[in-house]
Amino acid sequence: MIYTVTFNPALDYIVRLDKLSLGEVNRSEYEAVYYGGKGINVSTVLNNLAIPSVALGFVAGFTGKEIEDGVKKLGVQTDFIHLQDGMSRINVKIKAGEETEINGKGPHISQAELEQLYQKLDRLQKGDILVLAGTIPASLPADIYEVILGRLEKKEVEFVVDATGDLLKNVLKYHPFLIKPNNHELGELFGVTLENDQQIEQYARKLQDMGAQNVLISMAADGAMLITKEGEMYRIGIAKGKTVNSVGAGDSMVAGFLASYTKEQNYQKALKYGTAAGGATAQSEGLATIGLVEKLYKLL
Repeated sequence: MIYTVTFNPALDYIVRLDKLSLGEVNRSEYEAVYYGGKGINVSTVLNNLAIPSVALGFVAGFTGKEIEDGVKKLGVQTDFIHLQDGMSRINVKIKAGEETEINGKGPHISQAELEQLYQKLDRLQKGDILVLAGTIPASLPADIYEVILGRLEKKEVEFVVDATGDLLKNVLKYHPFLIKPNNHELGELFGVTLENDQQIEQYARKLQDMGAQNVLISMAADGAMLITKEGEMYRIGIAKGKTVNSVGAGDSMVAGFLASYTKEQNYQKALKYGTAAGGATAQSEGLATIGLVEKLYKLL
């Protein structure tokens, strides 16, 4: 089974308008609400691709109830922990030419509530896949990724980590099955600016030297690169189409990669399917659907 963890889920309130005028009343032309958080995005796209998963994490208040109910209606199995205080956050994403985001802080998570998550994760078994993605709320320990991977290391659970900076670097010693920085995040890890494929490959292999098994580098409009644990390098472009949404594209790539790899154990096909899934989200108002993913897959 695939498990995802979203420490700080959100209701994403999407507003589209021609122009944003600061200090004035702005009227929207389009609005939508999505259930956000990187782990939830991965679980949602997996479900859209007919791959079951369980979404773990924390929810609170009336917004938390809406997130849980909404994710269930999408067909995703959930096992959220209900916090006693606060409310799950609302993120406002304004699309008016450029995208502007106002992200909420989220509720406080107590040590006792965090322990409930540890107990759920302790039930994972050999062969399960755990996806950890995104930043850590201020109320949680900064090393929580390390703590979780350390607790599960001997269970032979496969880890997928989509994080940045030290959060990613510090878990490489646990040999995650897959990590997915983008090319800019990869450069930031080593304090360099990466200008071509050769440099991207060079530094991706450094992450393998530090412990990662497979390194998937997303490059937005330039496609993606995969360095496998066998040392092979695969490079792919993107299927052409109009980009209307950047939210969740990277999470969709992770979901598409896992959906394909768990079926066929073929890295090249998984890269292609992951790229199609990321592109499907980028070309949609919401997250990737199987119809568009299959269409883009044939174009790659």
